Parts: sequence; C-alpha cells; structure tokens
Amino acid sequence: VQLVESGGGQVQAGGSLRLSCAASERTFSDYVMGWFRPVSGKAREFAARINWDAYMTQYTDSVKHRFTISRDKTKNVVDLQMNSLKPEDTAVYYCAASQWSWDNSRYDYWGEGTQVTVSS
Repeated sequence: VQLVESGGGQVQAGGSLRLSCAASERTFSDYVMGWFRPVSGKAREFAARINWDAYMTQYTDSVKHRFTISRDKTKNVVDLQMNSLKPEDTAVYYCAASQWSWDNSRYDYWGEGTQVTVSS
C-alpha cells in the first residue's frame, strides 16, 4: 500500500504548482484523501481534503481560493493545484488517505512527501 507524491519544486511568489498523489491500490478510490504540510508547532497541518466521490472538499483558511483539490478515480490520483503561491507556502507536502468517514480526522496511510519552495 503506497501513496507517492510528485510535482513539487521551486517557484517564485505568485506562481503555480500542481502536486499529484498516486495510490497503489484501487481501494483508495473509496477513501477520503488529504494533503498536509508542516507548520510551526505542528508536525503536519491539514491543508485540503476530498471525499471519495469528490462531492465534498475542504480547505484550511490560509489556502482557500488559492488551492484546489481534485481526484481522478479511474487513475487513482489526487491532485492539488496551487495558485498564487506565497513564501509561507514553502513546506514538504504530504498526501494521506483515510478509510474512515468524513467526520473522522484519522488518516491511516501517508506518502513520503514532496518539497515545495516559494521564493520571494
């Protein structure tokens, strides 16, 4: 069972990046998928998540209207489109999967992370 992130890199402030998370098993198509990143004082903070049929999405306030999470169940991929990037978005971004309900914040599977660096 693997989650593999890709798409990280370095970009100037105001630029865009698209992260992808590929799941190794079709089972993940039924899971809640999320993107996390470390912030001061926390190992990983929730940034965005999407439910199994993409009907529900949620974002932390700092990325609302700039980031968009989406998923392609046929390809077992979850993407995070990041626009209007800011230096404070610099972090390692982790993909995670939850087999629990939308109301449960527990995530069971994690990727290794992909680095995003935004220069001013």
